[in-house]
Amino acid sequence: MTPQAYRYSLLSFAVLVLLHPFTLPPSHSCIAAEPPNVLIIMADDCTFNDLPPYGGQNARTPNIDRLASQGLTFNRAYLSSAMCQPCRAELFTGQYPMRNGCAWNHSASRSTTLSMPQRLGKHGYRVGIAGKVHVKPDEAFPFEPVGGFDPNCVRNPTREHDVADAKAFMSTDEPFCLVIALVEPHVPWVMGDPSQYPAAKIKLPPNIADTPRTRDDFSRYLAEITYMDGQVGEILELLEATGKSNDTLVLFTSEQGSQFPGCKWTNWDTGLHTALIARWPGKITADARTDAMVQYADVLPTLLEAVGSESNTEELDGTSFLPVLMGQRDSHREFVYGMHNNLPEGPAYPIRTITDGTYRYIRNLTPNEIFIEKHLMGSQGDGALNNPYWATWVWSSQTDPETYALVKRYTLRPPEQLYRTADDGYEMNNLIADAGSEDVRLRLAKELDRWMALQGDPGVPQDTMESLTAARRGQHRFTPPERN
Repeated sequence: MTPQAYRYSLLSFAVLVLLHPFTLPPSHSCIAAEPPNVLIIMADDCTFNDLPPYGGQNARTPNIDRLASQGLTFNRAYLSSAMCQPCRAELFTGQYPMRNGCAWNHSASRSTTLSMPQRLGKHGYRVGIAGKVHVKPDEAFPFEPVGGFDPNCVRNPTREHDVADAKAFMSTDEPFCLVIALVEPHVPWVMGDPSQYPAAKIKLPPNIADTPRTRDDFSRYLAEITYMDGQVGEILELLEATGKSNDTLVLFTSEQGSQFPGCKWTNWDTGLHTALIARWPGKITADARTDAMVQYADVLPTLLEAVGSESNTEELDGTSFLPVLMGQRDSHREFVYGMHNNLPEGPAYPIRTITDGTYRYIRNLTPNEIFIEKHLMGSQGDGALNNPYWATWVWSSQTDPETYALVKRYTLRPPEQLYRTADDGYEMNNLIADAGSEDVRLRLAKELDRWMALQGDPGVPQDTMESLTAARRGQHRFTPPERN
């Protein structure tokens, strides 16, 4: 080799060395070489902004607070239906309610639906669930059952939990995905120590009427949040004891809003907005927050990318937000969507919604009807699952204009609602008649129409109860159109 050729060779090698770090694919594309274990911890019926990481002024949650300090907190995470079964079906399938078939509570997804066990199982993962399952049919959700946590969300009191089975599940050599679905703070609010939360000192949110009975019940609800937080701490300690904490992506989520009126079973932000905290040591920046909008349907696609899946995910409604987890992007979705059909929790009352993170648009499809949720009625069963404080709201509305406004807000809905949620977190000020907001309304309404058409959503079925009954039998009446 001539001296000139040798110098050229050295120069070329140096250029390649300098450029090499910049020609590597983004770090999240390399994660498949070291796929993580996955641990998903779910609360049950916990309004997101009752938690301190989201501005909650009452509940004490030292373990969830610590988890937030170790990971990434999503300021804008949502689910598409504020009912237990539909939102869990969305989380486990990566599909919206109309596509997977579970568009009503206590119904079922399509038997052909694929979920976490099938999709992650293809990559050698054991996929298990402990605690509350509440999805059907079994062939669509073939989770490996893991004992130790109460599967019954309405037991009084909650059964004692034991982490031994979860420890055994996480201690094998195989990669795992484990969902631990806790049953607090779902009613009945009987766990924890309400004396930690004196009723007179509670700061009630503006969408909750201030009556003595409400304060007593809110105290018991807060006690269950703290009890739930204690379980979160135990589970994280258990993970640490297995020696796999650094290799595990942990997701904590609060599910839908609580059973107080205006939260669960609604399309308001306090129903559909959920807490989501992610920790993955060495991968996710600690003590960070993001405004990126994500939805439950996005979780499974994110896990699939994290484990290096090359599977076809075109049938999923969600998309991976792994780049957000890795700190490579600060945005994800432009819109998130929501729906509510009310059956079987009361008479049919279909609602649809969309938000861009700043504004929320709600469409009540039968506005001439009264919204009724059966758990507000005091005569259902033994009353253990009901809201006895609701009667005090109605009674107090005779003399208290603020309580009257809350009762009216809950039971009588206009055809359309528009809120600037970014400044009005509890969505108390309807801007639908504001001429200056008309462009926002039109933009969001058009996108909501597009989403409903894409999902094959009829809005108001001709035979609502028959549609629910058919879904329970696996004979779903509505099928989303084929994607182009």
